Amino acid sequence: MAGGRRQAPPREDVLAVAMEMIAERGLEKLTMAALGREVGMSSGHLLYYFGSKDELLLRTLEWSEGRLGAERGRLLTRAAPARERLDAYVDLYVPDGHRDPHWTLWLEVWNRSQNADEAARDRQAAIEGVWHRDLVALLAEGISRGEFRPVDPDRFAARLRSLLDGFAIHVAIGLRGTDRSQVLQHVREFLEDSLLADT
Repeated sequence: MAGGRRQAPPREDVLAVAMEMIAERGLEKLTMAALGREVGMSSGHLLYYFGSKDELLLRTLEWSEGRLGAERGRLLTRAAPARERLDAYVDLYVPDGHRDPHWTLWLEVWNRSQNADEAARDRQAAIEGVWHRDLVALLAEGISRGEFRPVDPDRFAARLRSLLDGFAIHVAIGLRGTDRSQVLQHVREFLEDSLLADT
């Protein structure tokens, strides 16, 4: 019908466009007005959809993590030695490079979480928790098969993820002297020294 209201795009489509904008233009260019222009909605309608930019960013992160989670699940359940799957986990965790859009989004959500309500913080913790549980399960499997030393899987996972987070931040912000290949080498050496079973 001429002059009729345009149908709003599905929420998932809006989140996908938000992620594309972060990848192509950087987080600073992701405003409600700019996103609205891309998806054919007013900034007011987007605010009605999401409530705030903080909620938009967290929803976009959850959407992106859902896709990463599917990829992580595929990598971790394939028939391969635990060490090979651990390398795949690390490879998926570490940013592709400076301004990696997923990590750029993570850093912004972490920064905004200082003032977030408990519900938003719980949602962030849930995202972190899935990565942690998958790693604990993989470590426990590798230990049971004799591929890894008999470490405490939960404690080792917490330490390894802290190491990965620290290195990942360096890569994502483009800290000189810390590129992806160097980080992956550091992590490989750490795992060889602290986790791999003596042969």
